Amino acid sequence: MSDSNSEKYLEHARSVIQSEIDGLNAVRNDLDAAFVQLVELCLRTLENDGKIVLTGVGKSGHIGHKLAATLSSTGSNAVFLHPVEAMHGDLGILGRNDLLLSLSYSGETDELLQVLPSAKRFRIPIAAITGDPESQLAKWCDLVVPMRVPGEACPFNLAPTTTTTAMLAIGDALAMVLLETRGFSKEDYGRLHPSGSIGRSVTLRVADVMRSGDRLPTAAPECAVKDALATMTRCRSGSVLVSGDDDKLLGIFTDGDFRRLVQESTDFLKAPIQEVMTRDPKRVRDDQMAVEILNLLETTKIDDIPVVDSNDRTVGLVDIQDLPKFKLM
Repeated sequence: MSDSNSEKYLEHARSVIQSEIDGLNAVRNDLDAAFVQLVELCLRTLENDGKIVLTGVGKSGHIGHKLAATLSSTGSNAVFLHPVEAMHGDLGILGRNDLLLSLSYSGETDELLQVLPSAKRFRIPIAAITGDPESQLAKWCDLVVPMRVPGEACPFNLAPTTTTTAMLAIGDALAMVLLETRGFSKEDYGRLHPSGSIGRSVTLRVADVMRSGDRLPTAAPECAVKDALATMTRCRSGSVLVSGDDDKLLGIFTDGDFRRLVQESTDFLKAPIQEVMTRDPKRVRDDQMAVEILNLLETTKIDDIPVVDSNDRTVGLVDIQDLPKFKLM
């Protein structure tokens, strides 16, 4: 492949992405009271034990499937209703407390328009996200959220590209606003994602993954460094935690500290561990979620994290070597 072709492909790809960025900026800047009304309508629906029923055809239908999944996984009860299947019995999905949210950029999709008269008979609110607030779809709706974009990234301005990206973004914004407003927490998220790495990271507690008991290397502040190293070896650990008589965490000494010191002299081996330890190290609580461990590892680049209880007493150690077996890394 020639360099000229490579640059041509990259330039074209960047222009497509820029077109979608321009569309997202336009939608962001145009968000107004209609979006707020949609949020409030969704909140009333969910508070009344109803669900958000998304519907659309073609690419908008694919976006509807994704948004229904995102809403459901973040605590807002939602399902997708295919307009064609709706006319063959799936209208039974609609309940009397539900909200029907229709997705169509043109607002003139025949299959979608055919559903709305039947849906009206359920006497439920109907809302739409559409690029044309004067469309046939808009006329059937109680609420319309306009979504205008400058144009598609397609050179013919036909293939749904920028419009589907913008519709997805508005739906994600709706889901995240509902999540925060309804007080949906990490614990709630974990309950809905019990499998996989996401579920493990938000359901496991620090206490579930830490070393404790005979596997926990600890030393008193007056303990000689060489004796502390023996404890580390016995526990097969890369560090030792230094605690006082009340078990309060005072510091940590790691094999990295040892390697740095031994290059200068070996005199420190007989010194009390408190003279060479790292004082007031970063720590986590035993009742925190395991995901906090990953956050701390990413920001501090350390391999060993002391664990304390609510009274700052040493109760465990998280060793980065242990995390893969819990499938947290």
